[in-house]
Formats: sequence, C-alpha cells, structure tokens
Amino acid sequence: MARYRGPACKLCRRAKTKLFLKGERCYTVKCAIEARPGVLPGTQPNRRLKKLSNYGVQLQEKQKLRKTYGVLEHQFRSYYQMAKKHPVTGEALFQILESRLDNLIYRMGFGSSRAQARQMIAHGHFLLNGKKANIPSILVKPGAQVTVKEGSKIQKKIQGNFVNAASRGIPSWLDVDGTAMAGSYTRMPSRNELEMDIQENLVVEYYSR
Repeated sequence: MARYRGPACKLCRRAKTKLFLKGERCYTVKCAIEARPGVLPGTQPNRRLKKLSNYGVQLQEKQKLRKTYGVLEHQFRSYYQMAKKHPVTGEALFQILESRLDNLIYRMGFGSSRAQARQMIAHGHFLLNGKKANIPSILVKPGAQVTVKEGSKIQKKIQGNFVNAASRGIPSWLDVDGTAMAGSYTRMPSRNELEMDIQENLVVEYYSR
C-alpha cells in the first residue's frame, strides 16, 4: 500500500476531528474542520448520512489513529501485535506510536507536523544519542537524547517551530532545551496524558474480530 499523497485536510474532515496533519494551519481559522464543521468530503451540508455498523465504527477509529501518526497499514498491524503482549493493549499501542522518532521530534516542537518531522529526519538533520538517525520509524527508548545536527541548514525553521510549540506547551514526558535545540525522552506517557479524541478500545475490537 502506498503512502497517501492527497489533501491532508480531507482526512481530518473524513475523521470528523482534527488529526493535526498540516502543522500551524490546524491551529488557525483556516483549518478545514473549523471552516466546514460536520461536512464530510464529497457530501452536501445537511445531507442525511447512513448509520455506521459496529464494524464501520471500529474501522473509522482504527483509520483515525493510523492516519494521525502517519503509519501504513502493515506497520500499524505490527505495532498492534507488539501491544497485544502488554496487559493494557490500547495504552501500549499509544506508547509504541508515541515512541517513534518522527513523533518525538514533533512532540518536542522541532517539527510543525509529523510529516515535516519525517522529512527532516530523512534528510539527516537530527542525532539520536549522538549518532545520525535518518529512519523516522525508529522506536526510541526512554532516556534517549535527540539533538538537532550542528550546522543544519534548517535550524531557523526548527527554532520557529519550537517557539510556536512552546507557546502551546511541551508534553510533560519530554525534557526540551530550546536554546541547545536538544531534548530527551524521559518516560512513556500514560493514556490520560494524551488528549486525543480516539477510542482505542474500538481499535482493539477491530483487530480482535
């Protein structure tokens, strides 16, 4: 399955919630969810929609979670198999997704979106524990250090991203030094710390069919 290349805002409208795929745009009135609330792509306002079956609701939540983190189906299924080994599958799945390098860079404020973070990682702008890391899907362990590569040509962009993110607040499970352009992944987040409009129990039910 190829990566989705279409309009990102269409995914948010289809999910009926913000997936924060467009960086700063998602926090402004230009956000598609704000501009056309409740209107699905390809439909007209006030049109009556069919009620989803239980399977449809489960699939919708799975797609919402997968697209939020920008993960393809095969990889997402692998993460679920890893999460199944833990007592609380739903929370473990979130912790695995949050441990991806691209997500950590986004959460630290160095990338305006997860997609931008993936691109910057692929171009070699970050160090993980002092070593060059160019694979966005690396699962990072707590205690790891992430640093912007010295002399990186996009440092000004990263600094601008960090200022915007810091104004909204950096997550408590990360320790970030905006001056040094470095951060550490101090611990895994608990589910109640992740303010995301996703019902992970439906994702677990989807894969447990």
